[in-house]
Amino acid sequence: MRKFITIGSISLFMGLGGVAPGFAQDTTVAQVSTVPADTVPFVVWLEGVKAEGLARGLKQSTLDAALDGVEPIERVLELDKRQPEFTRTFWGYLESFITQDRIDRGKKLLVTHADLLERVARQYGVQPRFLVSFWGMETNFGDYTGGFPVIGSVATLAYDDRRAAFFRAELFHALTILDQGHISVKDMNGSWAGAMGQVQFMPSTFTGYAVDGNGDGHKDIWTNLPDIFSSAANYLSQIGWDDTETWGREVQLPDGFNLDLVDLKAPKPISEWQALGVRRADGRDLPQADIEGAIVLPAGVKGPAFLVYGNFNAIMTWNRSIYYALAVGYLSDRLDGKGPLVAQKPADDAPLYRKDVLDLQYLLTAAGFDTGKPDGMVGPMTRAAVKAYQKANGLPPDGYPTQDLLSDLRKR
Repeated sequence: MRKFITIGSISLFMGLGGVAPGFAQDTTVAQVSTVPADTVPFVVWLEGVKAEGLARGLKQSTLDAALDGVEPIERVLELDKRQPEFTRTFWGYLESFITQDRIDRGKKLLVTHADLLERVARQYGVQPRFLVSFWGMETNFGDYTGGFPVIGSVATLAYDDRRAAFFRAELFHALTILDQGHISVKDMNGSWAGAMGQVQFMPSTFTGYAVDGNGDGHKDIWTNLPDIFSSAANYLSQIGWDDTETWGREVQLPDGFNLDLVDLKAPKPISEWQALGVRRADGRDLPQADIEGAIVLPAGVKGPAFLVYGNFNAIMTWNRSIYYALAVGYLSDRLDGKGPLVAQKPADDAPLYRKDVLDLQYLLTAAGFDTGKPDGMVGPMTRAAVKAYQKANGLPPDGYPTQDLLSDLRKR
């Protein structure tokens, strides 16, 4: 039986771009002073970066071309510290990213690039529909790759003491990419956090997994489709993708289903879910396959249910957002000709604004259900407190915060 690899850190409400491929990885340990970087002038700090770069074997010409004249980018710091004003619901997220236009365009691109995609699929073992789905989700098939200079953005974040060690390491990965001649400084653009190209790789992901797909001596994830698809497929293959399986499927839960079983860290064989009454969304039996899966309820008991398999874990490694992972899987299904979800969006689907989440956290804590330090963000402690409150008050314990739950708390 193929085992479902569980994930240690899960963010239910992180939107697209919350974590780029490899964002949590740090394959090079940066040499960082115990003194916060931003206590010294930026130009002095940059000279330290140059000195370390030379010690790492980078060329002086590369360091000069990349770092001379670089200044902190205030907009990058604003975006890094910005708190979202509201928590997007699953349905709102899906409607934003899985549009009919994106589905139609993705189907056409699957045909247009069929030969290339099939070659990449044979080499790396990743089905074409998933490669196109990632491509569509990350940059709308290359339309939006980011307009920030990667070196300037990453240097800004490395100088700021909030996540200095991580971004200093990313900075040296970015400098290595330039030193190897894969792209020029002026063309090395990406997101505010340094995610690059049509598949939005962080610099460390590029140095670890990017591929020269057409043999021209360069790894170009900005404009070269053989490199783009090969790099994405190589990354997925290396993090555990299995092309003999799909990602998961929408399912139907029986009445009285034990919601404590809804846990990505507690997968079961498909046969066990079948015995527990779980069925496909249309009511048919689950497939007879010797693999494990876990149940996901992205919108609580009133929303759709999904049985997700090992490839879902790989998508979550790419971006640690359940919404994102479900959207990639769902889009890949639509590109494959499958229909829309059976579950329907409820008429009262409404997001929780940050002030609402703060209220929820304060009220739960006051009622004896610890949410940790109230911050207006729905994290693991808040979801655990919601679930405990639901159990204590005879509500379906799905751990999903809603406007109705907040109203219930305000009345008590």
